This record gives sequence, C-alpha cells and structure tokens, in this order.
Amino acid sequence: MVDGRDPFRVSVHVFDDHVDQVHEDWVRRVSQRALALAAGSNFVGGVAGVVIANDETVRDLNRTHRGLDETTDVLAFSNIREGLYYGEDRLAEPAGKDQEFITPPQEVKEFGEIIVSYHQAARQAREAVHSVEKELATLLVHGMLHLLGYDHEDPDEEAEMAARQEAVLAEVLKIE
Repeated sequence: MVDGRDPFRVSVHVFDDHVDQVHEDWVRRVSQRALALAAGSNFVGGVAGVVIANDETVRDLNRTHRGLDETTDVLAFSNIREGLYYGEDRLAEPAGKDQEFITPPQEVKEFGEIIVSYHQAARQAREAVHSVEKELATLLVHGMLHLLGYDHEDPDEEAEMAARQEAVLAEVLKIE
C-alpha cells in the first residue's frame, strides 16, 4: 500500500465547463481501477492525474507536445517512459540499475497525467452509439495504458495494447 489507502490513487480535475456532465468521483473510481488493473503486478502502487478538458486545451497540448495541430481524444504524459511521445518504445531503466540515486521504497511512483477531451469523447460516443461514460472509461483505460508504457505504433504493439485495453475495460465497466 502506498499510504494505508488504495495503493493506486488518482487525482482528478474536471474543467468547469463539464462539471455538470462528468462526476469527479466516478472518474476517480474508474481511473484507479484502470490503473491498478493495467499495472498488474509490475507496480505495487502509485499515483496518476486525470484532467477532463475541452477540445481547445487538448488541441493546444497536442500541438505543443506532439507537433500535431488537431484535436485528439486523450493525451498521456508519462513519467516512467523514455523518449518522444511516438518514438523510443522502452520503459525507463528501473531505479538503481546503473543510476547514482535510487528512489526509497516508501516513495510513491508518479506515473504521469492523462488529459481527455470531453467534447471529443462525446462525439466518439455518438458515432459508436454508446454512452459518453463508456467512451470516457475507454479513454481513461487507454490513457492509463500509455502511462505504463503501452503503445500502438507498430502492429505487434497495437495488438498487445488492444488486447490489454479490452481486458481492463471489461473489468472497469463492472464497477459502474
């Protein structure tokens, strides 16, 4: 356990525009479950951040950090992954391996932050003919997988990530 509570914690911020459509507690529960399931036995706990934002904010972040001037559904900014957003697909070396400093065992692992565009999620939900909540849950799982180092740049990675996403999402949807 990280601090006597759930070993995987998620801080949530919902933009004011969406507080009537998205409940922070629901996002937190779904995200914590997704993070715990996605991490599996690779991590004993940690924290992540989730922001439910608008199209403009996500587009600005996408342009700034990925060089793509377009709206996207979810961005993941991982603290444990090395390389560019789409680039080197390897996890950082474990602490202590050829490093001068190691993180004490009681320190909390900070996985990073995901930012979801509520507007894009709503559009995708309409196109898929399912609820916005299901789409948000899908994007939260997808983002958490990215934080943990999963990617979909080549067919093998894409297949592995899709299978993991499907399995985690099935479990996450049971908590609703």
